[in-house]
Amino acid sequence: MIVTVLASKQLRFTDIRTALDGISGKVLTETLRDLERDGLVERQAYAEVPPRVEYRLTPLGHTLYGPLRTLVDWAELHIPEVLAAREHYDSQRA
Repeated sequence: MIVTVLASKQLRFTDIRTALDGISGKVLTETLRDLERDGLVERQAYAEVPPRVEYRLTPLGHTLYGPLRTLVDWAELHIPEVLAAREHYDSQRA
C-alpha cells in the first residue's frame, strides 16, 4: 500500500500514515526501512528546523506500481466474492 501511496508524489511520514489509515507508526517505520533497504523507496532528510524527511519511490519502486495496481484492481472487483466465500466457509464450520 505504501508503494501505491508514493506512486504519484513524494510524501512526509505523517502524510503517508494519514493515507494509510490504521497503520501504526512502528509498522510504517519498519516497512519504510525495509522498502528503502530493498531499493524501492528513497528517504530524503533535509537539514532544517524542525527536521523534514520525505519519501519517494525509486525508479525500481515505480516498476512495482503497475503489478500492484493490477492486484488492487482485482481485489476491488472481486471483494464481494471473497467475502461471500469466507461467509460460506465459516458457516460450514460453525
